[in-house]
Amino acid sequence: MIALLRGTVVRKDLSSIVLDVSGVGYLVNISQPSIANYSVGSQIVVNTVQIFREDAVTLYGFETLDELELFNLLCSVNGVGPKSALGILNHLGVSGIQQAVSAADDAMFKAVSGIGPKTAKLIVLSLTGKLVIGDSKPSSTVEVNVVTALVNLGYPERLSRQTVKDALASRPESNEAEILKLALGDLANTKRIG
Repeated sequence: MIALLRGTVVRKDLSSIVLDVSGVGYLVNISQPSIANYSVGSQIVVNTVQIFREDAVTLYGFETLDELELFNLLCSVNGVGPKSALGILNHLGVSGIQQAVSAADDAMFKAVSGIGPKTAKLIVLSLTGKLVIGDSKPSSTVEVNVVTALVNLGYPERLSRQTVKDALASRPESNEAEILKLALGDLANTKRIG
């Protein structure tokens, strides 16, 4: 499973980029809010999810872990596939989805192309109580990379993010490896206590 890519943008269009990672070009479908921040030639880090279908293997990329988490939640709703989930993110954004779910406003989802009334209601019902999106963007590449590493090791995203924030606050000058080691130690202590 490809969970993160770091490389150079070599091509981009309205909905995807080609990311050169050590000489291999990955076609990554990107949300419109994120793609606006990327330019050809820039070095970027993209959080990804790899979708396997009978006829294709597709990568979807996100600038923030919040977008990635919401994409995964949307894809878990019956009747919402990856393209629809990306369409919802493009149309509403993270804050719009949070607002629609907290207000139980399925009309906001119905406004998205390809989302009918039944699916819109199902999205609201399915996501109610599940949205634990963070209140701020990651402050650094170190934070993004360490949180991603912890999530890939099986730790919950919300706990991983808070643990990394705490580690960075206590040792802001530390590199990725040091923060990862500190966070793993804190998580191990939390497990023993809890």
